[in-house]
Amino acid sequence: MSPRIPNFEYQRVTVADGVALNVAVAGSGSPVVLLHGFPQTHLMWRHVAAELAADHTVICPDLRGYGDSDKPVDIHGQTYSKRTMGNDIVALAQAFGHDRFALAGHDRGVLVGFRAALDHPENVSHFLALDVLPTLDMWDVMSGSTGVVGFHLFLMAQPVGLPEQLIGASADAFFGHFLDIWTRDPAAIPAEIREVYLTASRNAIPSIVADYRASANVDVEHDRVDRAAGNTLRMPVTALAQDWGAELGFDAEAIWRAWAPDLRHELIGCGHFMAEEAPAEIVRAIRELVKR
Repeated sequence: MSPRIPNFEYQRVTVADGVALNVAVAGSGSPVVLLHGFPQTHLMWRHVAAELAADHTVICPDLRGYGDSDKPVDIHGQTYSKRTMGNDIVALAQAFGHDRFALAGHDRGVLVGFRAALDHPENVSHFLALDVLPTLDMWDVMSGSTGVVGFHLFLMAQPVGLPEQLIGASADAFFGHFLDIWTRDPAAIPAEIREVYLTASRNAIPSIVADYRASANVDVEHDRVDRAAGNTLRMPVTALAQDWGAELGFDAEAIWRAWAPDLRHELIGCGHFMAEEAPAEIVRAIRELVKR
């Protein structure tokens, strides 16, 4: 059996026609939904979730297309749009009886959460974003040599066929590359957890690529519509980012503030996988956010 978050109950919850998510849930109190990133599963929240469950209902799904959740075939580029995936999360919370909930995301989970928060402000009470920019802005800053660090974004944006073939030919090397270069403290992802991530990603190449492909197409279109309309996040937002110093090349706080008028932005001294490298900092940020 794959590792699980201790003391969490596991369920499969149907969130759309033919799509059920693998979900870990525990605790009581105001609900917090935690969305994982790439190339991971809900287990990336194992430390944070266990701590938060002392005073919150904590809901940790594998996103559509990841982990042990369903992986529907992409249809017309819409199946893995962040709007569709965000709708999954609202339906998931409602299945547990929560029409209003706090939402925290890391990496891909931020993009899903961002879209859910824009589309469903009546449901998302607070939003925490860990170490990524909104989709439209992410593409805007990926220019010149800066784009080298995001090579996978461009690879997986290509039409169906080539990305899947290239990644499938050396899946563990591809996904393991990001686990290695994005981590400042390798001990934060022990061998047994790393193997879960690699196995889950190896078994989900078409859906992971479809998720990224959507971010270069339909997700950009959705963000552009909201930007043109002046739509912003109506709830309190906290955005945490790595402290890159002068190397960053863009103002992440200003980018987030354009979308989130009620923003707190903090720099954290760890690698990309914040919930595993600095879980106490993430728990603190979530608890402070839900009090706003």
